[in-house]
Amino acid sequence: MADRILIIDDEATLSAVLSIRLQATGFETEVANHGSAGLAAASLLPVPDAIVLDVRMPDLDGFEVNLHLKSNPRTAQIPVIFLSANVQDSARRTAIAAGAYAYLKKPYDPIEVIQTLRDAIQARQPSR
Repeated sequence: MADRILIIDDEATLSAVLSIRLQATGFETEVANHGSAGLAAASLLPVPDAIVLDVRMPDLDGFEVNLHLKSNPRTAQIPVIFLSANVQDSARRTAIAAGAYAYLKKPYDPIEVIQTLRDAIQARQPSR
């Protein structure tokens, strides 16, 4: 079975393109266009194998979404990869300190995103 990736980002075009790229490399994807929809999707069965999360969104920002994910036993172990246009080092430090697996910058390198997702899922394998 293919690894499931949840993309939580309010930029519809970016989400669609990333989803297509991930599907072309063998991932199954689901897209949520805002934070609360992402939290709902993350808690459904089967839970995603990894989450790609934007920082700036209209209802809940990525840091709030990550906090909710990490505080829920059902979603706490899902690796979160932030993908953001926020290039401030403080944002990266905040994400990593809050348990994110990685913090990648937009515009993104699709090869880097794919490899980071593979690494995050592989690192989580023993706990599955």
